[in-house]
Amino acid sequence: MSTLFQPLTALSGLPADAIGDVITFGNDQPLTLDSGAEIKPLTVAWKTYGTLNAQKSNAFLLCHALTLDQYAAGTHPVTGKPGWWSSMVGPGLPIDTDRFFVICINVVGGCMGSSGPHEVDPATGKPYGLNFPVITVRDMVRAQAMLLDHLGIKSLFCVAGGSMGGMQVLQWAASYPERVFSALPIATAARHSAQNIAFHEVGRQAIMADPDWQGGDYLIKGTTPRKGLAVARMAAHITYLSEAALHRKFGRTLQDREALSYRFDADFQVESYLRHQGAMFVERFDANAYLYITRAMDYFDLAADYGGSLAQAFRGSKTRFCVVSFTSDWLFPTPESKKIVHALNAGGANVSFVEFDTDKGHDAFLLDVPEMFATLRGFIGAAAQARGLNAKADA
Repeated sequence: MSTLFQPLTALSGLPADAIGDVITFGNDQPLTLDSGAEIKPLTVAWKTYGTLNAQKSNAFLLCHALTLDQYAAGTHPVTGKPGWWSSMVGPGLPIDTDRFFVICINVVGGCMGSSGPHEVDPATGKPYGLNFPVITVRDMVRAQAMLLDHLGIKSLFCVAGGSMGGMQVLQWAASYPERVFSALPIATAARHSAQNIAFHEVGRQAIMADPDWQGGDYLIKGTTPRKGLAVARMAAHITYLSEAALHRKFGRTLQDREALSYRFDADFQVESYLRHQGAMFVERFDANAYLYITRAMDYFDLAADYGGSLAQAFRGSKTRFCVVSFTSDWLFPTPESKKIVHALNAGGANVSFVEFDTDKGHDAFLLDVPEMFATLRGFIGAAAQARGLNAKADA
């Protein structure tokens, strides 16, 4: 095996105090993709929290969503804001870093250190752009498994994630059932719906319509499709919320004015909010990575790999599942979660299901929902007891 460790700062230009790890697997260890293409060399970036015990039995894998990355807790080195699950991950929190060794890996195709379209193609010495091969959720999971193999972690106490992260959880449970003791798929589905594919296509077309996209070669041409990526983010962000949440937060309140402008400025607070979301997003995310990751989600259809039977994907699984949904999530509505539960029951799996009543929409899994924290703490605690894990990680 040929591997090379590099500091994360060398790949992404992050400040020197951005603590993270990166490994590059050499050409003798390619990642073979569902498309038949190979990524070699393969670079994987990740971040860990807590301590791996002597038995390596307390590893807890977090799988991130579309626009997130490996910085689940602590302070994000680019934005300076708390990690995306700082409310859930940390000492004494439901995912207790005094007890578990938490690993969060930047997905292949991402833009925070792992191989993706922004990285340099060794064959040309230039950024891949659209020459990077199309990846799938299963490819992401394969790359994660390669990293865990290198770290000597044979099994995972738990795999958890929401949205695209939940897709990875389901793929882990199907592809490596013997390696997953417990699983938390949250606000997700076993395949992407036509509506969600449509929303993604709108975002991709916004990016590709931006003249600065340059056919995907914007890094070579020294441009950035900021407007297109910002619009893509604005459209997607609407789907993460609910009508009730938008009304509660903004209603029809005007932004810094007492009357309508009768122009196309941001008259309403909700317009200003979306413009801000778009502007902030382009500072931390790569446009081509957005194309590739949304395509991976679109391609996700777990049952298709098992003759169209989702139950067959989980047949005989020994994994403990807790499937979570939210009443106001119209991006991944509760009926999609119930399909997963029914398939797990049909496959004979150990599964519990909970739907939380909230108006916070799809993003509820990232927000302050006390009932969710309590339920997940209970599920994780019971699984840890069954696993024989101590209250504190062994030194």
